[in-house]
Amino acid sequence: MVATDSFLKYNNPVLVIVNKTRKSVKISSASSQLPQKEKSGPIKESNQQILNTIFPPRQWLEGDKLWMQQVSSAASTKEDVIQLAESLDKKLHQKGAKQRGICPTRRELYSQCFDELIRQETLNCPERGLLLACVRDELLMTVAAHKTVYEDSLGFDRRENLIAEQGKADLEKRITDLEEENEELKKQLTEQLSKNEATEKKIIASRELEERRYNEKVHALERAIQQIKDQMKEIRKLKE
Repeated sequence: MVATDSFLKYNNPVLVIVNKTRKSVKISSASSQLPQKEKSGPIKESNQQILNTIFPPRQWLEGDKLWMQQVSSAASTKEDVIQLAESLDKKLHQKGAKQRGICPTRRELYSQCFDELIRQETLNCPERGLLLACVRDELLMTVAAHKTVYEDSLGFDRRENLIAEQGKADLEKRITDLEEENEELKKQLTEQLSKNEATEKKIIASRELEERRYNEKVHALERAIQQIKDQMKEIRKLKE
């Protein structure tokens, strides 16, 4: 049988169909499979129908047997409400529900508690019970919508992070390539500076050599001129 660990009260399970031919049984809507019971009055029957609308009966197969379990139509007292609150606190503590923030366990327990309160209020005032059920469904749709938006945002964040990681990898590769290119350019610059320095030294050495040669030629010419002058003086002296 299905688990009954819920704050929402149910009647005892009722056997609906025994499949002797062992063919598959298609579970239809709850209202079409309700067991025939002796009616205790139009008000009680109406309340049960409303409860079945708000909380569709459970249906499940066990072998060849189809079972059904409806929400309880038993009236509740003030003591039942107090006991429900105590049971809620106890379950919250047992299952370690968080007191703050997002907690699926806490939300599930409060949802079960709210369903039981709707059941109790439906028996007192069916119209109020239906309205509370509409409020519950609206809250569930709102939570589902927020969950969808949250999951979509997570997917968007993952895509953006993936794109960012890819872009980061491209940038890191670009940085590595530029650093390698920079090192290569530095190496070429060092080599070129060395070549320029060697060329400059050669030019200076060549210039110094040319200057020495020039100076030697000048000195040689000066000596030759002086010798000629000296010879001319000697010749003049001989003529006198």
